[in-house]
Amino acid sequence: MVVATENTCLTDTTNVIDRYLPFAYTQLLLLLGLFLILYFFSSRKRSVYLIDFSCYRPPAHLRVSTAKFIEHFEICGFHEREAIDFQAKVGERSGVGSEACLPLPVHEIPPDKSLSRAQEETETILFAVVEDLLSKHNVNPKDIDILVTNCSIFCPTPSIAAMIINKFGLRSNVKSVSLSGMGCSAGLVAVGLAKDLLRVHRNSLALLLSMEAVTSSGYGGQNKSMLLANALFRMGGVAVLLSNKKQDKLKAKYRLRYLFRTHMGSDDQSYQSVFQQSDDAGEVGVSLSRSLLHVAGHALKKNITELGPYVLPISEQLLYGWSIIRSKIWGSTMKEIYIPNFKKAVEHFCIHAGGKAVIDAVEERLRLNTEDVEASRMTLHRFGNTSSSSVWYELSYLEAKGRIRKRDRVWQIAFGSGFKCNTAVWECISDLDSSTRNAWSDDIHLYPVMIPDVADH
Repeated sequence: MVVATENTCLTDTTNVIDRYLPFAYTQLLLLLGLFLILYFFSSRKRSVYLIDFSCYRPPAHLRVSTAKFIEHFEICGFHEREAIDFQAKVGERSGVGSEACLPLPVHEIPPDKSLSRAQEETETILFAVVEDLLSKHNVNPKDIDILVTNCSIFCPTPSIAAMIINKFGLRSNVKSVSLSGMGCSAGLVAVGLAKDLLRVHRNSLALLLSMEAVTSSGYGGQNKSMLLANALFRMGGVAVLLSNKKQDKLKAKYRLRYLFRTHMGSDDQSYQSVFQQSDDAGEVGVSLSRSLLHVAGHALKKNITELGPYVLPISEQLLYGWSIIRSKIWGSTMKEIYIPNFKKAVEHFCIHAGGKAVIDAVEERLRLNTEDVEASRMTLHRFGNTSSSSVWYELSYLEAKGRIRKRDRVWQIAFGSGFKCNTAVWECISDLDSSTRNAWSDDIHLYPVMIPDVADH
């Protein structure tokens, strides 16, 4: 009887297991499926949308022609005749027009390079663009979750980010960062940082501010490599509003597709090509070396080698790859290496308006035509080298001209000290209205203009 009872128990247990095992398997599969779905959505990269941006337009009374520029230096008397003549020569050939502006302290005799006046310039520019951008889209400053500012030379305490938080009353838990010393490519460094933060923090708005304070960066010595910056840099800045909110896709202008950063700082020549230093007399300025164009070309080559596989059609990649193989086997010269046609990958180019020579070099290297670099040349002519904000003035130009269509791709290329080459590819996701006011609106009908190799001042 005992044996029979034990067998009965075993049979009952087996029946229970057989009855519920399929159900357990089903539950396990459902849980596994749910886990995979959650993992897919949590690990999927969130889109970063560019809602809008606002570029600063300086008032007309701050315009500086080459003639006024040179007369000012002559009156101030801190440059020798040779240095003045050199700056006149550079100014005539720089591509910077007579509409470009310098901040008020630079117009004074002598120029006031004090900390308080640099602060004044910074507040004037950034307060204006932030106010314009936020009011245009009815954004409450307290809705800003991330704040990134960049300005290379002027680095106050409290920071520029703190200045904005104080002025506009941003929340106490806003994630704020101030970047300095990053040069003319810092605007895209800021975009990269904001992108990474937006990938981590859901449903967030990011405000980016890019500028260079010209007040404190003027050079009063005799060193020619440090005098170049005087002739090129002008007043400007931009505010950019990014979002990762799905609902903002409906009102955003662009979606960020790719962003690549190349840093050549491990190479001494690259590291020293743009360098803030003191001359023999103790005057501080930014030196631009003769190797700058070579360094920029090398950095651009490295950058597009990374970017190319993501944007170029397979036909262009094969042609480039075959030219590399051919050069290895048959010893072809570098001039015979195939240059990919990036116009098959993007429709518009925004090349940092660092100077006429920089734009010419990129135009030649990428085999672009006059229209491809028009936005860069006109930005340099109208606003000068506005440092990290120049690629945004160029995008603003293209919008004002009505050239950007939905699904077009825009390639921003920025160069900066370090030496860095940073690039971003944006896809237009809305129908843009060219009549919307921006920094170009009042005189876009006058452009493009012919820019002589040597301007008459």
